[in-house]
Amino acid sequence: MDIRASTVLPARREDIELHTADGLTLVGELALPETGPPVATLVCLHPLPTHGGMMDSHVLRKASYRLPALAGIAVLRFNTRGTTSDRGTSQGAFDGGEGERWDVAAALEYADFHDLPNPWLLGWSFGTELALRWGRDPLVRGAILLSPPLKRAGDEDVAAWGEFGRPLVALVPEFDDYLRPEEAALRFAAAPQAEVIGVEGAKHLWVGEPYVRVVLDEIVKRLNPAAAPLPTTV
Repeated sequence: MDIRASTVLPARREDIELHTADGLTLVGELALPETGPPVATLVCLHPLPTHGGMMDSHVLRKASYRLPALAGIAVLRFNTRGTTSDRGTSQGAFDGGEGERWDVAAALEYADFHDLPNPWLLGWSFGTELALRWGRDPLVRGAILLSPPLKRAGDEDVAAWGEFGRPLVALVPEFDDYLRPEEAALRFAAAPQAEVIGVEGAKHLWVGEPYVRVVLDEIVKRLNPAAAPLPTTV
Protein backbone atom coordinates (compact mmCIF):
# COMPACT_ATOMS: atom_id res chain seq x y z
CA MET A 1 0.00 0.00 0.00
CA ASP A 2 1.32 3.42 -0.94
CA ILE A 3 1.61 5.94 1.90
CA ARG A 4 -0.58 8.88 0.94
CA ALA A 5 -1.45 12.18 2.57
CA SER A 6 -4.42 10.60 4.36
CA THR A 7 -2.69 7.37 5.45
CA VAL A 8 -2.96 6.61 9.16
CA LEU A 9 -0.62 3.86 10.33
CA PRO A 10 -1.08 1.82 13.52
CA ALA A 11 -0.06 3.37 16.83
CA ARG A 12 -1.16 3.56 20.45
CA ARG A 13 -2.94 6.91 20.58
CA GLU A 14 -4.21 8.55 23.73
CA ASP A 15 -5.75 11.89 24.53
CA ILE A 16 -3.69 13.72 27.12
CA GLU A 17 -3.86 16.88 29.19
CA LEU A 18 -0.96 19.14 30.09
CA HIS A 19 -1.02 21.33 33.19
CA THR A 20 0.87 24.60 33.15
CA ALA A 21 2.59 26.30 36.07
CA ASP A 22 0.17 29.22 35.73
CA GLY A 23 -2.86 26.99 36.22
CA LEU A 24 -4.12 26.13 32.72
CA THR A 25 -5.11 22.78 31.24
CA LEU A 26 -4.01 22.17 27.65
CA VAL A 27 -5.41 19.41 25.44
CA GLY A 28 -3.24 17.12 23.34
CA GLU A 29 -2.52 13.66 22.01
CA LEU A 30 0.35 11.22 22.44
CA ALA A 31 1.01 8.68 19.69
CA LEU A 32 3.32 5.78 20.60
CA PRO A 33 4.65 2.81 18.63
CA GLU A 34 2.11 0.00 18.60
CA THR A 35 4.56 -2.37 20.27
CA GLY A 36 7.65 -1.69 22.33
CA PRO A 37 9.00 1.56 23.73
CA PRO A 38 9.80 4.58 21.54
CA VAL A 39 13.42 5.36 20.69
CA ALA A 40 12.83 9.12 20.79
CA THR A 41 10.09 11.69 21.26
CA LEU A 42 8.93 14.54 19.05
CA VAL A 43 7.28 17.41 20.93
CA CYS A 44 5.35 19.46 18.38
CA LEU A 45 4.86 23.23 18.59
CA HIS A 46 2.25 24.36 16.11
CA PRO A 47 1.96 27.43 13.85
CA LEU A 48 0.28 30.70 14.82
CA PRO A 49 -3.19 29.98 16.25
CA THR A 50 -4.54 33.38 15.19
CA HIS A 51 -3.92 32.24 11.60
CA GLY A 52 -5.30 28.71 11.90
CA GLY A 53 -2.33 26.95 13.49
CA MET A 54 -3.13 24.10 15.91
CA MET A 55 -2.00 20.61 16.90
CA ASP A 56 -3.72 19.24 13.76
CA SER A 57 -1.75 21.44 11.34
CA HIS A 58 -1.04 18.99 8.56
CA VAL A 59 2.69 18.29 8.92
CA LEU A 60 2.31 17.67 12.66
CA ARG A 61 -0.70 15.43 12.12
CA LYS A 62 1.12 13.41 9.46
CA ALA A 63 4.10 13.02 11.79
CA SER A 64 1.78 11.46 14.36
CA TYR A 65 0.18 9.25 11.69
CA ARG A 66 3.49 7.84 10.42
CA LEU A 67 6.48 8.18 12.72
CA PRO A 68 5.39 5.83 15.54
CA ALA A 69 4.92 2.98 13.05
CA LEU A 70 7.76 3.71 10.63
CA ALA A 71 10.48 4.99 12.96
CA GLY A 72 9.58 4.06 16.53
CA ILE A 73 9.19 7.74 17.46
CA ALA A 74 6.63 8.99 19.98
CA VAL A 75 4.78 12.11 18.81
CA LEU A 76 3.32 14.52 21.36
CA ARG A 77 1.03 17.20 19.95
CA PHE A 78 -0.97 19.76 21.90
CA ASN A 79 -2.87 23.01 21.53
CA THR A 80 -1.18 26.01 23.13
CA ARG A 81 -3.28 28.26 25.34
CA GLY A 82 -6.55 29.39 23.78
CA THR A 83 -6.11 27.17 20.70
CA THR A 84 -8.85 24.91 19.32
CA SER A 85 -8.77 21.75 17.21
CA ASP A 86 -10.90 18.60 16.94
CA ARG A 87 -9.30 17.47 20.22
CA GLY A 88 -10.82 20.47 21.98
CA THR A 89 -9.79 23.90 23.24
CA SER A 90 -6.92 24.56 25.62
CA GLN A 91 -7.67 26.92 28.48
CA GLY A 92 -6.40 30.48 28.51
CA ALA A 93 -5.85 32.93 25.68
CA PHE A 94 -3.21 33.45 23.03
CA ASP A 95 -0.39 35.52 24.53
CA GLY A 96 1.82 36.32 21.56
CA GLY A 97 4.50 33.84 22.57
CA GLU A 98 4.99 35.11 26.14
CA GLY A 99 2.66 33.04 28.34
CA GLU A 100 3.24 30.15 25.94
CA ARG A 101 6.58 29.62 27.70
CA TRP A 102 4.57 27.75 30.35
CA ASP A 103 2.93 25.62 27.65
CA VAL A 104 6.33 24.49 26.35
CA ALA A 105 7.44 23.75 29.90
CA ALA A 106 4.28 21.72 30.58
CA ALA A 107 4.88 19.57 27.49
CA LEU A 108 8.46 18.87 28.51
CA GLU A 109 7.37 18.13 32.08
CA TYR A 110 4.84 15.62 30.71
CA ALA A 111 7.54 13.94 28.62
CA ASP A 112 9.85 13.77 31.62
CA PHE A 113 7.21 12.45 34.04
CA HIS A 114 6.10 9.76 31.57
CA ASP A 115 9.66 8.67 30.77
CA LEU A 116 9.41 9.58 27.09
CA PRO A 117 12.96 9.25 25.80
CA ASN A 118 15.23 11.66 23.92
CA PRO A 119 12.80 14.55 23.41
CA TRP A 120 13.31 16.82 20.42
CA LEU A 121 11.26 19.91 19.65
CA LEU A 122 9.58 20.32 16.28
CA GLY A 123 8.49 23.91 15.81
CA TRP A 124 6.65 25.23 12.78
CA SER A 125 6.53 29.00 12.10
CA PHE A 126 5.21 30.46 15.40
CA GLY A 127 6.24 27.17 16.99
CA THR A 128 9.86 27.81 15.98
CA GLU A 129 9.75 31.01 18.01
CA LEU A 130 8.54 29.08 21.06
CA ALA A 131 11.30 26.52 20.54
CA LEU A 132 14.05 29.11 20.24
CA ARG A 133 12.84 31.27 23.13
CA TRP A 134 11.57 28.71 25.62
CA GLY A 135 12.96 25.34 24.55
CA ARG A 136 16.44 25.62 26.01
CA ASP A 137 15.72 23.04 28.68
CA PRO A 138 18.34 20.46 29.76
CA LEU A 139 15.83 17.74 28.87
CA VAL A 140 15.76 18.78 25.19
CA ARG A 141 18.12 16.91 22.87
CA GLY A 142 17.68 19.29 19.94
CA ALA A 143 15.20 21.24 17.83
CA ILE A 144 13.96 21.11 14.26
CA LEU A 145 12.49 24.33 12.89
CA LEU A 146 10.09 24.49 9.93
CA SER A 147 9.73 27.86 8.22
CA PRO A 148 11.33 29.93 10.99
CA PRO A 149 10.32 33.60 10.57
CA LEU A 150 12.84 34.90 13.15
CA LYS A 151 10.53 37.72 14.20
CA ARG A 152 9.36 37.21 17.79
CA ALA A 153 12.48 35.10 18.22
CA GLY A 154 15.45 37.07 16.98
CA ASP A 155 19.21 37.04 16.70
CA GLU A 156 19.69 37.03 20.47
CA ASP A 157 17.62 33.85 20.76
CA VAL A 158 19.64 32.16 18.03
CA ALA A 159 22.84 33.16 19.82
CA ALA A 160 21.46 31.83 23.11
CA TRP A 161 20.70 28.51 21.42
CA GLY A 162 24.27 28.52 20.15
CA GLU A 163 25.45 28.76 23.75
CA PHE A 164 22.95 26.05 24.73
CA GLY A 165 24.90 23.81 22.37
CA ARG A 166 22.19 21.34 21.40
CA PRO A 167 21.56 20.50 17.72
CA LEU A 168 19.45 22.96 15.75
CA VAL A 169 18.10 22.19 12.28
CA ALA A 170 16.24 24.83 10.26
CA LEU A 171 14.27 23.64 7.22
CA VAL A 172 13.72 26.78 5.14
CA PRO A 173 11.45 26.79 2.09
CA GLU A 174 12.87 28.24 -1.12
CA PHE A 175 9.75 30.40 -1.48
CA ASP A 176 9.03 31.16 2.18
CA ASP A 177 6.93 34.23 2.92
CA TYR A 178 9.15 35.50 5.75
CA LEU A 179 12.69 34.08 5.67
CA ARG A 180 14.40 32.39 2.72
CA PRO A 181 17.46 30.14 2.74
CA GLU A 182 20.17 32.68 1.91
CA GLU A 183 19.12 35.12 4.64
CA ALA A 184 18.46 32.24 7.04
CA ALA A 185 22.05 31.03 6.66
CA LEU A 186 23.26 34.47 7.74
CA ARG A 187 20.82 34.78 10.64
CA PHE A 188 21.52 31.31 12.04
CA ALA A 189 25.30 31.79 11.90
CA ALA A 190 25.02 33.02 15.50
CA ALA A 191 24.48 29.37 16.48
CA PRO A 192 27.57 27.59 15.12
CA GLN A 193 25.96 24.15 15.39
CA ALA A 194 22.87 25.17 13.39
CA GLU A 195 22.17 23.40 10.09
CA VAL A 196 20.18 25.44 7.58
CA ILE A 197 18.62 23.29 4.88
CA GLY A 198 17.00 25.06 1.96
CA VAL A 199 14.17 23.04 0.46
CA GLU A 200 13.78 23.63 -3.25
CA GLY A 201 10.26 24.46 -4.38
CA ALA A 202 8.76 24.48 -0.89
CA LYS A 203 6.59 27.24 0.57
CA HIS A 204 5.84 28.31 4.14
CA LEU A 205 2.93 25.90 4.58
CA TRP A 206 4.70 22.79 3.19
CA VAL A 207 1.71 21.88 1.05
CA GLY A 208 2.26 18.75 -1.06
CA GLU A 209 3.26 15.23 -0.17
CA PRO A 210 6.84 15.54 -1.54
CA TYR A 211 7.55 18.38 0.90
CA VAL A 212 6.00 16.55 3.84
CA ARG A 213 8.27 13.61 3.10
CA VAL A 214 11.33 15.88 3.10
CA VAL A 215 10.37 17.14 6.55
CA LEU A 216 9.66 13.70 8.00
CA ASP A 217 12.88 12.26 6.57
CA GLU A 218 14.92 15.08 8.10
CA ILE A 219 13.25 14.45 11.46
CA VAL A 220 14.00 10.75 11.34
CA LYS A 221 17.64 11.35 10.33
CA ARG A 222 18.11 13.08 13.69
CA LEU A 223 15.86 11.09 16.01
CA ASN A 224 16.36 7.56 14.64
CA PRO A 225 18.89 7.48 11.79
CA ALA A 226 18.55 3.71 11.36
CA ALA A 227 14.97 4.24 10.10
CA ALA A 228 15.88 6.82 7.43
CA PRO A 229 14.81 7.32 4.76
CA LEU A 230 11.21 6.46 5.47
CA PRO A 231 9.49 3.96 3.16
CA THR A 232 6.81 5.19 0.79
CA THR A 233 4.87 1.93 0.93
CA VAL A 234 3.80 -0.43 3.71
